[in-house]
Amino acid sequence: MSQSPMKHLAAFENALEEIRSEGRYRVFIDVKRYRGEFPKASVRHTDGREQDVIVWCSNDYLGMGQDPDVIQAMHEAVDTFGAGSGGTRNISGTTRYHVELEKELASLHGKESALLFTSGYVSNEATLSTLAKIMPNVIIYSDELNHASMIEGIKRAHCAKRIFRHNDLAHLRALLENDPADAPKVIAFESVYSMDGDVAPMEAICDLAEEFDAMTYLDEVHAVGMYGHEGAGVAQRDNVMDRITICEGTLAKAFGVMGGYIASKTAIVDAIRSMAPGFIFSTSTCPVLAAGALTSIRKLRSDFGRDLRKVHQEKAEMLRQKLIAAKLPVMMADTHIVPLLVGDPERCKALSDTLLFDFGIYVQPINYPTVPKGTERLRFTPSPQHTEAMMDELVSALLAIWKQLGLDQRAA
Repeated sequence: MSQSPMKHLAAFENALEEIRSEGRYRVFIDVKRYRGEFPKASVRHTDGREQDVIVWCSNDYLGMGQDPDVIQAMHEAVDTFGAGSGGTRNISGTTRYHVELEKELASLHGKESALLFTSGYVSNEATLSTLAKIMPNVIIYSDELNHASMIEGIKRAHCAKRIFRHNDLAHLRALLENDPADAPKVIAFESVYSMDGDVAPMEAICDLAEEFDAMTYLDEVHAVGMYGHEGAGVAQRDNVMDRITICEGTLAKAFGVMGGYIASKTAIVDAIRSMAPGFIFSTSTCPVLAAGALTSIRKLRSDFGRDLRKVHQEKAEMLRQKLIAAKLPVMMADTHIVPLLVGDPERCKALSDTLLFDFGIYVQPINYPTVPKGTERLRFTPSPQHTEAMMDELVSALLAIWKQLGLDQRAA
């Protein structure tokens, strides 16, 4: 006689209790966004009460999810193709929008080919885990702050791996020198690190890759649409795009829709397409999403995108300077991400809750395991649509709550 699964329920309850006791239990906020009014939204509380809020933590960095041309393209796609894609790409899930979008992405990154995935997480996990099947005895060198999807992909590759200290070129060099010269090598890193907002020393990493005959795998998810004259990312801005072997990106942040992709040489992309289970066995992105992403990318490659990126950088710097002037512990960076160090999970959540309930300011606490314990923070992502008045209200609210919670008021 089989035992009741209820006897195992205690394990789940204990796991949840441990998370709660550490102050890192996460609560989803029921947010209702309004087309054309970003960053304004409303929140429905558990008692049914509706509250108007300003969203400060969206990864729709440029507000392209609200762009009228993107929305119109999606309407036309659903009216023409219907809702779903019809299956995996290998069976029936390829449409004209998928083909055109992959061509656009390859062109954006100056590569021969591109391949769509259902998310940025899947594109990293599927591609990195497949590299070891293609290159026996490969060694992957991974920055210690790489995203969880990259870490998971490298684990699933079951190959040799080396973790180098964040942006530490001397450590990376030492690891490369210590391995056999003839072993295939891949250096995996990000351009913009999403929790700290800092940037990889990309040219220097490419120099090391060439010196040690290593491939480069670059995650640009927090940079595509945001940097470079066409929005292709930091590699384009820093003129090293031709030195990147595989570029990985997302359609879900600056492009405002959903999905992930890689761009590279045709042979590399085709091998991943033919061998990665995460691609082969996944239903393809809905045509409506592909249509919206295609329109968004094309707009952000134009003068419209260049102007929007300029305004966005100005807004990010404006908020950063206001927080510095208020002597709040800003974690310094030169990108569009503005983190504020709290350093305690319970007070980080209390800060977030008070901002929401008392001031109508929505920003989620960032706790472990997203960031190391002791570095809990609020992560602000100002957009071109955030006004200076909104920033002043945010800073005033932060100062009031900061003192109530007894937090240190000093620069990070």
